[in-house]
Amino acid sequence: QVQLVESGGGLVQAGGSLRLSCAASGRTFSSYAMGWFRQAPGKEREFVAAISWSGGSTYYADSVKGRFTISRDNAKNTVYLQMNSLKPEDTAVYYCAADWGLTDIATMRDYGMDYWGKGTLVTVSS
Repeated sequence: QVQLVESGGGLVQAGGSLRLSCAASGRTFSSYAMGWFRQAPGKEREFVAAISWSGGSTYYADSVKGRFTISRDNAKNTVYLQMNSLKPEDTAVYYCAADWGLTDIATMRDYGMDYWGKGTLVTVSS
């Protein structure tokens, strides 16, 4: 069992930055590939970024590539999402999720994730 708790959301102006954190419980955190997803009002949840269990591989949605960076610290059981050059269209609830055993993170999909956090709201004003 893994419990995930996101933090770091808030209100920021366009062009600004935020850093989201996702703290995980459980001693097997390092065995999970981790991902960030988001859901904007009235839209379906979408993939944002993924990181392998070791942190050696990352993968991003085209919409955030070059602006967002995913990282993890397995000693702290935490995964991060650094978001720079934020745009109003980045406004959404951001969720972290864990997938045990996923080897090709480019195939990460929301329906395959094993555990989810409750989300943190990011609002980008224009």
